[in-house]
Amino acid sequence: MERLQKFIASSGYTSRRKAEELIKNGKVIVNGEIVTELGTKVNGKEEIIINGELLKKEEKEYYLLNKPREVISAVSDDKNRKTVVDLINTDKRIFPIGRLDYDTTGVLLLTNDGEFANIMMHPNDKIDKVYIAKVRGIIKGDAINKLKNGVIIDGKKCEKCRVKLRKTNIANNTSTVEIVIHEGRNHQVKKMFEAVGFEVLKLKRERVGIFTLDKIPSGSYRKLTPKEISIIYSIKK
Repeated sequence: MERLQKFIASSGYTSRRKAEELIKNGKVIVNGEIVTELGTKVNGKEEIIINGELLKKEEKEYYLLNKPREVISAVSDDKNRKTVVDLINTDKRIFPIGRLDYDTTGVLLLTNDGEFANIMMHPNDKIDKVYIAKVRGIIKGDAINKLKNGVIIDGKKCEKCRVKLRKTNIANNTSTVEIVIHEGRNHQVKKMFEAVGFEVLKLKRERVGIFTLDKIPSGSYRKLTPKEISIIYSIKK
């Protein structure tokens, strides 16, 4: 037996968090009855209907994309802009794990496995997110130490993080900084630099956990290997 929200997530329909919202909002019917209790368990043989649609288990797919600029980290866009899902050749209902801003590039994972996505996004699992930021101005020790110790953005202090100055360009008045965070708050890296007085001109995510760009060209992708998938699932064991 398995909790209903976990079963929905593992089916590829959505993430566990979204599944919990659907259940609480009365959008899930199990064997003809609306279920709103998160503790409900199923064995997989039940008829489960979500928003009027019969739930079917899909074969799971996992992708690593080198996200280019000017692409939306979403399944669809009401302004008809290109999305990261448009870049993947699949007929499965995949979704991005987290998001990168419209003008941010780099590592982005996509899947139809909600449980896998939940592991990757859960802050308690402390999965590294490594960014390279080009900022306006010459950043120095005081600002770097403030970033390391956790600045306040949107009224809440960020967790401590790792920060390394990669290079400065006096002529162009810019600095290139590597920053490693575990959280995934909205526009977090840009707001962190803004909090210490620096504007981010360019931002790239080089690594998420074990996943790197690994010579994948911008806009291209590859499937994750079974070994990589098992490593992520082992985090929860």
